[in-house]
Amino acid sequence: MEKLFKLKEHGSTVRTEIVAGLTTFFAMSYILFVNPSILGAAGMPTQAVFLATIISSVISTLIMGLFANVPYALAPGMGLNAFFTYTVVFGLGFSWQEALAMVFICGLFNIFITVTKVRKSIIKAIPVSLQHAIGGGIGVFVAYLGFKNANIIDFSLSADNIVAINGAAPASADLSKGVSSIAANGGVVPAISTFTDPAVILAVIGLFLTAILVIKNVRGAILIGIIATTLLGIPMGVVDLSSVSFSNNLASAFDELGTTFLAAFDGMGSLFSDSTRLPLVLMTIFAFSLSDTFDTLGTFIGTGRRTGIFSAEDEASLENSSGFSSKMDRALFADAIGTSIGALFGTSNTTTYVESAAGIAEGGRTGLTAVSTAVAFLLSVFLLPLIGIVPAAATAPALIIVGVMMVSSFLDVDWSNFEDALPAFFAAFFMALCYSISYGIAAAFIFYCLVKVVKGKASEIHPILWGATALFVLNFVILAIL
Repeated sequence: MEKLFKLKEHGSTVRTEIVAGLTTFFAMSYILFVNPSILGAAGMPTQAVFLATIISSVISTLIMGLFANVPYALAPGMGLNAFFTYTVVFGLGFSWQEALAMVFICGLFNIFITVTKVRKSIIKAIPVSLQHAIGGGIGVFVAYLGFKNANIIDFSLSADNIVAINGAAPASADLSKGVSSIAANGGVVPAISTFTDPAVILAVIGLFLTAILVIKNVRGAILIGIIATTLLGIPMGVVDLSSVSFSNNLASAFDELGTTFLAAFDGMGSLFSDSTRLPLVLMTIFAFSLSDTFDTLGTFIGTGRRTGIFSAEDEASLENSSGFSSKMDRALFADAIGTSIGALFGTSNTTTYVESAAGIAEGGRTGLTAVSTAVAFLLSVFLLPLIGIVPAAATAPALIIVGVMMVSSFLDVDWSNFEDALPAFFAAFFMALCYSISYGIAAAFIFYCLVKVVKGKASEIHPILWGATALFVLNFVILAIL
């Protein structure tokens, strides 16, 4: 153990590392319930997603612990799973198999930029202010998603505001099979719910309960909140115990996993069969990679600098080295390979969790912390029977609380400087109200370029940023033409 993890060199012990690993697990274990809920909305089988979440978390976290020897845990990322379902599948019209294919390619791309000096250019291309703006914007999006899923927000519109029903003009719409979709203009008015629905009341109770647990710094607060809210939903009639079961066993779950395992390759064929979609595909892969990369870098640098896990040399290696010359290089590789592994089994981008900071705060300093977290994730497979009864009213509060945590990235935006504030505002505004993380990133890039050009500082815009912005604009043009 000492030889493998160098515990004495890092001033740690086996007991400290194991406790830290369990602390990290409880801090991030809410993903076991939230991820199947979000990806299930895209049409993916939830039991399969549950297992894929565990498998990708275990494998990637073990690689992080054994190869990089750092105390970070990985799992399918919040924000990235929402982007997968609500932007890529619902918004852009890709199938979930095609979305998995793009996640797999994103993982390969991240591996490539990790082992070459390409990452130096990409990291330097995106200004720090935009990185923080995007992170905060994703937080707003995730919280908004929670409010929407809980039905705490209602939407109303008059007939005059309806522009299409079932994809056709209202007057000529075919209603013989009912109404499957309604498109409206800006006349849609959001309002708070009337709180007559038991599910809405349960979600509000769950939100208060989870918030109190987090405020009190209770370990595993979000997971406890999900479980407690689910239990409260039983007497309230929101949770249907008849769906529990014992049919949700490992055998049936692994049968479902056969549906998602290697489905990314099924999606690969159709993904590139239509050349007109190629710019949109490339833009989406770029958006996946951008969010994944900077989420990870922010977690590593934000927690590693304070604790000494990563030295100044490790951070400098981000720009100046290639291969695996430092712990940072190896940690980034573990993170990158986790995304491709997760896509193969059937889940969205696997990324390093900022909740790893909980374990680090408990004294975790080596890969043994990560290994302990991986073992806990493996044992969590026995929670499978609970997946079928956890209602949206129980997972929605978790989304809201996680969103609040992610919005903290806005603290690093200089809001008094309009040059920084404008792109940051539009990142959050477009992500939430356009229901698309990629549109938020596009808006941030476009307004950043606008500010710099108007200020006569166009030379400060990196060519990669110009290229990404051009791709986003091209995508909008294509959508307008089509």
